[in-house]
Amino acid sequence: MVHTGFSTTLARYVGWAFTLTTILTLCALTGLISLFDFIDLLRRAAAHPEAGIQPVLHIAALHIPYYSLYILPFAILLGGMICFSRLARSSELVVTRAAGLSVWQLLLSPSLCAALLGTFMSAALSPLSSASYRHAVALEAQWLQGPNPQPRTLFTDLWLRSSDNIPGLGGDIIFHIGTLHQQNTVLIAQQLTIFRLDRAMNLLERIEAPEGTLSHGYWNIHNALTLSNTRMPHTPHDLTLPSDFTPKILNRQAIPADTLSLWALPHIIKLLHHSGFSTIPYQLHFQGLLALPMLAVTMVLVAAGFSIRPAGRGGIARMLGIGVTAGFTLFAVSKIAEQLGKSGALPPLPAAWAPAGIGLCLAAALLLHLEDG
Repeated sequence: MVHTGFSTTLARYVGWAFTLTTILTLCALTGLISLFDFIDLLRRAAAHPEAGIQPVLHIAALHIPYYSLYILPFAILLGGMICFSRLARSSELVVTRAAGLSVWQLLLSPSLCAALLGTFMSAALSPLSSASYRHAVALEAQWLQGPNPQPRTLFTDLWLRSSDNIPGLGGDIIFHIGTLHQQNTVLIAQQLTIFRLDRAMNLLERIEAPEGTLSHGYWNIHNALTLSNTRMPHTPHDLTLPSDFTPKILNRQAIPADTLSLWALPHIIKLLHHSGFSTIPYQLHFQGLLALPMLAVTMVLVAAGFSIRPAGRGGIARMLGIGVTAGFTLFAVSKIAEQLGKSGALPPLPAAWAPAGIGLCLAAALLLHLEDG
């Protein structure tokens, strides 16, 4: 049998040590953030005597999945540095290198474990995080925002889109609404400008109206003035237009993108895009969740690049400090890319994937330098 130099026993050992250290680091960081969150909730609850300690604890507990998902890359970075530094101090890295194993063979199992952990957090924990965060928001509204919190009911300067049912033409109806009030399941719009388009996006007619209401899938437009190239302007009249827009869609666009799960985001993106709302924050968060396994592997390589230095060569503390700084720099770059994506300067796909990809290349280059000099 030809000896390949790869040991499954060593891979399981390093992978288990890395995973355990990362999970413990994740729990420690999440506990620390949750403690500060609990203190902040206690401060807010001081203004509401009816809110006891139990609702505050419940809300703080519901925030835990959200915080765990958010700080996973930091946990992998710190957990990896702790794990690899311990292996270096105990001379286990020296033994493995003396046995002929390369750093890539050593990092194969931790990288795989990090990718699986990132996949699990994106696919399984994000739905739990989304549901628990919404429940926490409801409890905050009940206990920490007064006895009768009012949801948002006024929207201004909206552009909406609905499908038209013009026989033989189809097309879209574009609405520009000055102000929109929500009363239960009825939407009351003021200062409407409506454009009816055919399938080739040619303008069929323009409708101006001071007021209209949406209920049961139809817009009821009052005192509408219709303008068209084919006929004279009509006198103000009432008309009815179909609409697949609902108050549920209106409320969905007010939900923060980072509180939604991986599985809910595609449907919400499609729904909001069809209605004319901007979907950039939702696309960014969706692509960020997809890129989380890649970011997790990047953090493993960054941690290894600054912590596999043999203990006898000195400068360990300085290298660890540089590694932590590099990890936070990568986080800052990802946030800058996210803001560029939200502003439209970058498409959502490169804005979400580029920081992780660039960090992966730089970390791999550092390891190549350490391995081959």
